Amino acid sequence: MRARAVLACVLGLVLVLAGCANEGGTPAADGPAPTASTASTAPAPSPTPTAAPKPTRTATKPPLRPLPTTLPAGLRRGTGVRPVALTFDDGPSPAWTPKILDRLRAAKVTATFCLVGREVRRHPELVRRIVREGHQLCNHSWRHDVDLGRRPVAEIRADLERTNEAIRAAVPKARITYYRQPGGRWTPEVVAVAKQLGMRSLHWSVDPQDWSRPPAATITKRVLSAVRPGAIVLLHDGGGNRAATFAACPAVIAELKRRFGVTRLR
Repeated sequence: MRARAVLACVLGLVLVLAGCANEGGTPAADGPAPTASTASTAPAPSPTPTAAPKPTRTATKPPLRPLPTTLPAGLRRGTGVRPVALTFDDGPSPAWTPKILDRLRAAKVTATFCLVGREVRRHPELVRRIVREGHQLCNHSWRHDVDLGRRPVAEIRADLERTNEAIRAAVPKARITYYRQPGGRWTPEVVAVAKQLGMRSLHWSVDPQDWSRPPAATITKRVLSAVRPGAIVLLHDGGGNRAATFAACPAVIAELKRRFGVTRLR
C-alpha cells in the first residue's frame, strides 16, 4: 500500500512538470492577433491633390493722355463774317429745348444745337423738331465725357460714331456738321477723329458760364460785354435747370441782332 502511494505521488509530479514545460512552448498555428502598434505602421493614404485657385485678373484701363496746355489747331472759333452765331449745348432736354426753340422762332433766328447722344436716344422727337425748324446739328459726345479727347483713339471714334448713329436714328440722313468737345478740353486726337468722320471741331469765343446758373441779368451782361463781330456764343439748353438762360434769351438775341446780326454757321 505504501509503495503504491509513493508511485502515485511520483506520477503526479511528472505530470505537473510536463505542463509547466508547455507554457512557453510553440504558439498555436493561428499566431497572435496583430497588435495596435503593428497596425499603426501601415502607410497612410496620400491626400487627394486639390487645384490651386486661379489668380483673378483685373482689367486696367490705359492712362489718360495729358491735356495740352494750349488749344490744338483746327478749331472753329468764329463765324468768318460780321454776324454772330448762337450755340446751345447738352440737350435735347424736354424741359428746356422746346422753350428755347420757341424763343428762337419768335426772334426769327437759327442756332446750332450740340447734342448729347444718350439724350438724343431718350428724346428723338426733339431732334426732329430742331431740324424741322432749320437749326444745325452738332455732335457733343455720347455722355458728355470731358475726358474723351484724352482716351484711346479707338474709344474716341466709337463714342462719336455712336452719337452720330443716335442722331441719324432720329433724323435719317441728318447732316451733322460739327463736333464740340465737352468742357472745351480739346486734344489733337479728338480733332483728328472728328475730321475723319466729316465734322469740324466747333469751339466758341463767348462763354457766359450759364451752366453755373447765374441770374439772367448776369448772363445777358456777360454775353454783351464779351461779344465781338463774328463771335460764337456758348449757351445751354440741357444738362440742368436752364431757367436763367431761357429768361436771358430775349434780351441777348435782340441786342445781338441789333449790333451784329445773328447767322447760321456755314
